[in-house]
Amino acid sequence: MILRDRTAIRRPEISRPVRAALKDGIVSPATAVFDYGCGLGDDVRRLQEQGINAFGWDPAHQPNGPKTQADVVNLGYVVNVVERSDERAASLREAWGYARSVLVVAARLKADADERFAAYEDGVITRLQTFQKFYEQHELRDWIANTLSEPPVAAAPGVFYVFRDEAARESFIASRYRRRIAAPRIRLSDKLFEEHQGILSSLMEFVMERGRLPEQDEVGVGADLVGVFGSVKRAFQVVRRVTGPEQWEAITAERRNDLLVYLALGRFPRRPKLSSIPALLRRDVRALFGTYKTACAAGDGLLFAAGDMARVDAACKEAPFGKLMPTALYVHADSLHRLPGVLRVYEGCARVLTGDVEGTTILKLRRHEPKISYLSYPAFDADAHPALANSVRVDLRSFHLKHRDFTESADPPILHRKEEFVPDDYPRRESFALLTKAEEDAGLYANPERIGNREAWRALLLARGLVVDGHHLKNAAGKLLPRPGDA
Repeated sequence: MILRDRTAIRRPEISRPVRAALKDGIVSPATAVFDYGCGLGDDVRRLQEQGINAFGWDPAHQPNGPKTQADVVNLGYVVNVVERSDERAASLREAWGYARSVLVVAARLKADADERFAAYEDGVITRLQTFQKFYEQHELRDWIANTLSEPPVAAAPGVFYVFRDEAARESFIASRYRRRIAAPRIRLSDKLFEEHQGILSSLMEFVMERGRLPEQDEVGVGADLVGVFGSVKRAFQVVRRVTGPEQWEAITAERRNDLLVYLALGRFPRRPKLSSIPALLRRDVRALFGTYKTACAAGDGLLFAAGDMARVDAACKEAPFGKLMPTALYVHADSLHRLPGVLRVYEGCARVLTGDVEGTTILKLRRHEPKISYLSYPAFDADAHPALANSVRVDLRSFHLKHRDFTESADPPILHRKEEFVPDDYPRRESFALLTKAEEDAGLYANPERIGNREAWRALLLARGLVVDGHHLKNAAGKLLPRPGDA
């Protein structure tokens, strides 16, 4: 006998799908959330504590809860506990029927499976007499798509979003490839700029976000800009005069690349028609590429290049930063946007499948086989030699995800030479490099293959009578060793 009610658990924190939806702005104080199959109601309670209109229903634990439409419906870890495939699909369709805007679907992946479980139907029976269906990531994606006839968007491993509105879906996907850019610095004093800095700041924010000038109706101060300067173009000439043109040209180039990455990856599962993408994106395409056809052709070229491992290898060798090893390029995840477009699309092919892998610090881009790894080093900035906590490897040929957890490991892998993973302007890069030089001078890197794990590294330091304190190398007495350049 299958005991479904036993699958509900107390959660010490918000569940992964709801956490992802909050981070992505899918769930906010402006949305109503229906937790379909809410179990013991922990997510509902925590959302309510944040001022979010949330309510739930569960056949075993909240049978009298309301079943009604909401902006967002969360179907979190429900379909994996239903042993009958037809009932599983019916639950998905029913939950979709309550979603006005977005359905969040989460299920457990095969990486979570325990080999000791007994096989039953298309899943297993656990020791608690509950059923579990473990999915491959692509299997879950395809099942959702086939059941609802809607293309889901991967939010995270085991988590997908299904959008009611196609334009909203495309807007969300495009936003993933666009990072926040710092405002160009004011270089020159200008009376006209200073007098109208308020409305010109709104103009600057739009251009930083889109990489192009707005139409008058795209900014709330459009009429004011035209009234004061005669046109939006003339208003921006004042901005360029006080900041210089180079920074804006770089922003335009970056936004053009962001759009190219979005269009390249738009092939998965199918590229939307021009009429299906938001008006704002259509205007971006027109301003930055001229026509949608031209933009799509450029995106296709980039996608083709990302599928050619020889070109991926060449791009890895030419990358402006990153630790280049014989089989892979390792880069800090926060600086992904600075890589050549080929590598951004190469990584993006994995992200289309996985969504965002929570906690990723370092990306490992294989040079000779299509595999991407997402590595989590929670103490990357603070710890001189941070330990690996988790890794998720994506095989782009088999679509298989492999997860490894090192949090309980007594001897996890650690990092050295942290400055090699980050660009030149990364905060604290100089302190990383100075420590590396001190460790090199002390002969600690003579056998790098022996110090890749924490215990071997600690043993070497102990044998040499050295201690790493913060990002300083000291002797056993606590005296700071001379740093390169010290008198």
